[in-house]
Amino acid sequence: MTMFHFFNCAILTFGPHAVYYSATPLSEYDTLGTSVKAALVYLGTALVKLVCLATFLQVSENDGFDPYQELLKALIGFIDVAGLFFALTQLTHRNISQNHKFQAVGLGWAFADSVLHRLAPLWVGARGLEFTWDYILQGLEANANLVLSISLAALGSLIWLRKNKPKTLIPIIYACAGIVATMPSITSYLRRGLEWHFPKVVGFELFTSLVMAFISWQLFSACQRPSA
Repeated sequence: MTMFHFFNCAILTFGPHAVYYSATPLSEYDTLGTSVKAALVYLGTALVKLVCLATFLQVSENDGFDPYQELLKALIGFIDVAGLFFALTQLTHRNISQNHKFQAVGLGWAFADSVLHRLAPLWVGARGLEFTWDYILQGLEANANLVLSISLAALGSLIWLRKNKPKTLIPIIYACAGIVATMPSITSYLRRGLEWHFPKVVGFELFTSLVMAFISWQLFSACQRPSA
């Protein structure tokens, strides 16, 4: 029963990444190499973030919300944006379109994040004798992160790769990218500042990911239309 629960949670956590790759044109254009490169860039970015967090953050004795510490975390979190910039603009990609490139990068980014932050807790905890909903919620959270990562990659693609953007949409693109990039700080505030329970936070992440995906899709479609 414990292994069955583990496999269920693992499929919920990592399965959507494989489904997204196989169900979209990414598999037809063989973009797996791009996703792997993006995952490696994520691991390097995570290492830089870890060093910065260990260097500049103080160890808090309580689990309360510290605005200064959270602001510092948010600023360090923008290293992810620098990593995405490198993955989208500096890596060598096969001859794939901009549309497929940002999806492949976002997919690899999200998969590496799930492996790094959720695989070990899942392996240790989901095989326990006592059933808990926490690891199912972590799987749902991984799905929200997948959508948010692809949305951020789409917005980054518009910012850095799309030159002929409608000027009226540029502030909206930057604002949406800022919201998605600061989502970890927003959820941290909900947990520690407002003391939301984990299921409520995951629900918020799922709802926000769908909203941001819809907005990103609309913005990407609008920027692809020929200007009048």
